[in-house]
Amino acid sequence: MSIYKRGGVYWYKFQWKGVLIRESTKQGNDKIARQMEAAHRTSLAKGEVGIRDKKPVMTLAEFCDDRFEPWAKATFEKSSPKTWLDFYRVGLRAIRNYKPLASLRLDEITSERAAEFAAFRQSQGLQVSTANSSLRVLRRMLRLAVEWGELQSMPTIKRMPGERHREHVVSYDEESRYLVAGSELLASIATLLVDTGMRPEECYRLRWESITWVNGRNGTLLVTHGKTVAARRVLPMTPRVRAILESRWERTGKALEGWIWPAPTLSGHVEPSSLKKQHRKALRLAGVRPFVLYSLRHTFLTRLGESGCDAWTLARIAGHSSVAISGRYVHPSEDAVLSAMSRLGGHRTGHSVDLEDSETAPRFSLSA
Repeated sequence: MSIYKRGGVYWYKFQWKGVLIRESTKQGNDKIARQMEAAHRTSLAKGEVGIRDKKPVMTLAEFCDDRFEPWAKATFEKSSPKTWLDFYRVGLRAIRNYKPLASLRLDEITSERAAEFAAFRQSQGLQVSTANSSLRVLRRMLRLAVEWGELQSMPTIKRMPGERHREHVVSYDEESRYLVAGSELLASIATLLVDTGMRPEECYRLRWESITWVNGRNGTLLVTHGKTVAARRVLPMTPRVRAILESRWERTGKALEGWIWPAPTLSGHVEPSSLKKQHRKALRLAGVRPFVLYSLRHTFLTRLGESGCDAWTLARIAGHSSVAISGRYVHPSEDAVLSAMSRLGGHRTGHSVDLEDSETAPRFSLSA
């Protein structure tokens, strides 16, 4: 029997009179999947069923309209509006508008076709990061097509090289000058970002119900919305974060609920567009190297990694869904490596060497 799992669902595959039979069981239980494969084999042997005709494969445009867009909208429109509006909706629009790709059947899409789509996006004068964003939507779409049984396998979708990442680390001097030059609202939000490592959209959506003044040393705040499930987390407040929020809370009459950063927008709270002009003005007045607000999160995580924080703790604080992402910020020093090795010295060997007291013990150095 040959069953295999794809996207949480078992499939079976076998040869019958020279014809490849491959079908999804739509089951997550391997025992049931084996039983279904055996039943199909038996029915073929008895002549009770013939080789089933393959159902027609949907075009990419049809899959967008009938399957993928309803799923993306239902999953992200309310829980993470920014993900839906700025990522999925924009990507879907780009894919639909490129007819050479949208008109293809799902099984006709190849790596070459995806690369042509990315090249077309870049030829429109768009940044590499924008073209890659559309490719990520396409890749997610094809993965779900496989998982939902509309496609047997998907091509490799490679992102274009040369994407600029938001990896600028703001120095302490730049931070100080920027906060002084910024408006009260901008400086308050920027301080939260650089002291907690929240994503900007997580900060914008903070509510008074998420603030607890009595937990820990300075209180805690609860992040309830984010890009992934891991984004929901509790973060401790630093003294200056507490001072900012407490001052704002008292000015609102010690509100028990509502947005911390209310604004006259459709969402009712501050949005990225609310701070664009203030951010540009603060950069100009401070005379610092231009950066985006997301760089403050990167700055916090870089400082946290340099402080000796391990990748697992950093992932918990940052709300990363994978420790591999957090690993970019963690770079163990030579002293940390030697300290770890010395703690292991003599473990299960029946002896230990005191490197400090022994005059004959070799001296190790990781430096070249």
